[in-house]
Amino acid sequence: MTADGPTKARTVARLAEELARALDACGVAEPVSESREIVSALFDVPRFWSLTNGHVEVDDHVRARAGLAVERRARGAPFAYAVGRANFRHLTLEVDERVLIPRVETEHLVDLVLEEMEGEQERGGVAIDVGTGSGCIALALATEGRFARVYGTDISLDALAVAHTNVASARRSLRAPVHLVHGSLLGPLLDVRCRVVVSNPPYIALSEADLLPASVRNWEPAAALYSGRDGLAATARLVRQAASVLEPDGLFAIEVDARRASLAAELVAGERRFHDVRVELDLAGRERFVLARRLD
Repeated sequence: MTADGPTKARTVARLAEELARALDACGVAEPVSESREIVSALFDVPRFWSLTNGHVEVDDHVRARAGLAVERRARGAPFAYAVGRANFRHLTLEVDERVLIPRVETEHLVDLVLEEMEGEQERGGVAIDVGTGSGCIALALATEGRFARVYGTDISLDALAVAHTNVASARRSLRAPVHLVHGSLLGPLLDVRCRVVVSNPPYIALSEADLLPASVRNWEPAAALYSGRDGLAATARLVRQAASVLEPDGLFAIEVDARRASLAAELVAGERRFHDVRVELDLAGRERFVLARRLD
């Protein structure tokens, strides 16, 4: 392994061996396991695929990406940034430092939205994913839901560039078109009426930056993490805007900081155009999501 990547590996088995040695030299805790994960990410296959497909030939492009992944892991990059990909539900997304790494909690947020909308028989309506980042929520709704159209907004043009790549990759799976628009929160879509507003907004207080893991603090985009002195600035603005764009009985669903779930719920309940405000738990039993309906 050189700075340019594996130079001898011509098969998957050899590549995995070279990656394991390089990762071990970098101090990675489980180099053999991670080498398999890198191979699976680069080939977009199940984790243990390499064990039964060691004879498969590896081209120069894959070897170069594997070498870059090891280099980035050595510098402390999260795994998803190192390989440039992340799984989200049934999707494989391109990700890098311009967007948050999609997490399992956000997958559960999508579950909640789809469950809420399942009883609405007629197909149609608009869903808006606020702060779309990689496009993970918007794409999940467009491929699994029954919407006529899905929007994704983001204040970051860099993030939207990543989202556009993912929308293009998923185009054959889309059940509804996905439109990406630039702007802060719902600002560019205040004239749209929708059935759903969903968001994983920034919710970390600026004073809490030093408490975050280095893999988050040093790598993930600050604009997608921090929201004012109390972590609720973006949420407060979003609550007001969502009440203006949602149709009667439309759904508002957001992911929140588990430490501030009650405060976020109070913000939503304080907006008199919402009712049926409730807090939902994530798979670890933490208060993680706030849902509400727009009054008729």
